[in-house]
Amino acid sequence: PRGRVRGPTLVWLHSPALAERAQKVGEYLRWGTDLDARLRELAILITARHFDSDYIWFNHRTVAADAGLAEDVIRAIERRERPDFAVDDEAEVFAFATEILTSHRVSDATLRRIVDRFGERGAVDLGALIGYYHMGAISLELARPLLADGRRTCLPT
Repeated sequence: PRGRVRGPTLVWLHSPALAERAQKVGEYLRWGTDLDARLRELAILITARHFDSDYIWFNHRTVAADAGLAEDVIRAIERRERPDFAVDDEAEVFAFATEILTSHRVSDATLRRIVDRFGERGAVDLGALIGYYHMGAISLELARPLLADGRRTCLPT
């Protein structure tokens, strides 16, 4: 579905059975879930920034903007700041993602808001999306790939 093999999938090819299965999970999470692309990309950027994954950030920053995520939201995440959200669904996804990434738990109130908005399936898909990009960030750290523009890093330290 991506038209080429790159990113973590190149790393996973060292374990072909993993690559085959992980690619299918990624395909579902990017194109099969009911979560809006803007919200998927928000969760991906939060995860990329949490793990300082330059490769994921570089490859999803423009996708997030194209999906409708506001530039000021993207810049705030890049600076490790809480964005001022214009819409509630983005604030709820931000709370969910940051809670699970920083404390490894989600508060009852945050989980309830996510389930109320997206249903049980949407909550599970959102958690799986964050986990999938966490796995990707770790895999990319093993390979340390160059970015498409030849740099190794793009995120501020």
